[in-house]
This record gives sequence, C-alpha cells and structure tokens, in this order.
Amino acid sequence: MPPGIGDDLDLQRVLQFLPFFVIGLHLRADHFHLVRRAWVRLVAVPVLGCALGFAYWAAPRVRPVWLYHSDSVQELGTAPWAGPVLTLGLFGCSTVLVVCFLAWVPRRRTWFTALGAGTLYGYLLHGFLAKGALFGGWPEAHPWLREPLGEVVVTVVAALVVTALCTPPVRRVFRFAMEPTMAWAFRADPAETRRRPPRAGG
Repeated sequence: MPPGIGDDLDLQRVLQFLPFFVIGLHLRADHFHLVRRAWVRLVAVPVLGCALGFAYWAAPRVRPVWLYHSDSVQELGTAPWAGPVLTLGLFGCSTVLVVCFLAWVPRRRTWFTALGAGTLYGYLLHGFLAKGALFGGWPEAHPWLREPLGEVVVTVVAALVVTALCTPPVRRVFRFAMEPTMAWAFRADPAETRRRPPRAGG
C-alpha cells in the first residue's frame, strides 16, 4: 500500500483485510459443510500443529509489523516486491488456518457457542491489556517470559484472557462503546411511519 494513504481511519489495514470481509459475506451453509468433511478434519490437525510450531520458530526472526497490515513497504524499508508477495502469502496462510479451524467447530451447541458472538470484543479489547503490559514494563521486569516456558505461559494466559473478553458479562459492560444504539443517527422511514397504526388517544 502506498504511504500516501495515511493513517486516517486506518485505511491501509482496512484495505488489506478487506478480502476476508468480502469472502465472509459470500459464504453459504454448504461452504461450511465442505470444510467439515472427514478428510479435511484429518488434515487440519497436522496443519495446525505445524503452524503452531512455525509460529514459535518465526516469532523472534520475523518482524511482527507484517502481521498488522498497517505500514507500507516504504515505511518498512523493504523492496517493493516484498509487500505484495508477503501480503498474498499471509493471506493464503490465514485462509488455510481459518479452514482448519472451521473444520473442528462443533455443529452442536456447547458452552463456548455464545463466545462466538463476542469475538469482536476479544479482538478490540485485548489491545488495551497488551499495551498496558508493555507500558508497565512487564517484559523487562520479567525476562523469563521470553524463555520457552515463559512463552508457553504467555500463550495460555493470552488464550484465557481473550476467552474471558468474549463472555456475556464483558459484552454487557462494554456494549455501549462496542455496539452502540445508533437509531438516533438515522431518520425514520416516512413510508414506515405512515403504516404504523395511530396510538390510542392520539
């Protein structure tokens, strides 16, 4: 993405994540049936295992800014061809991992089914906790967090925290900011208003 786009509305990130939103809008029920086939679920296990191992290997070797999709190749100081190549590569890897995840999503209702409706809360709110830990100097104060055991502990704690952020109590507290009622911002449809029956005594 050219740096001239600027940071307004985080458009660089929006445009690079746009394919996921477009694909999501076009998914149908039969697409989910395809990923739940037995062979897909079987292949998904080693793929997810390899991805997890690769992530731990790549973490200290790959610049994490590539995952944020918020900077141009000029700002990152890399070759012009690196941007589209890495963006397409990350998009392909993300798509494969999403398919592997969906392959193991149960069809029946479980205790964590309700968490799916709150994933936006986990996605947006976890940043405040992560930045708070960085500003508080946690990594520097606890160097063991960068060791293998510490990385496993951080992974488990992060999973628990994000899960907690998706729960109904957290959603109720932050709904005013995350899902505000916007009826005041839209005018009522005149045709709909005419169809409403008059109130008693009106």
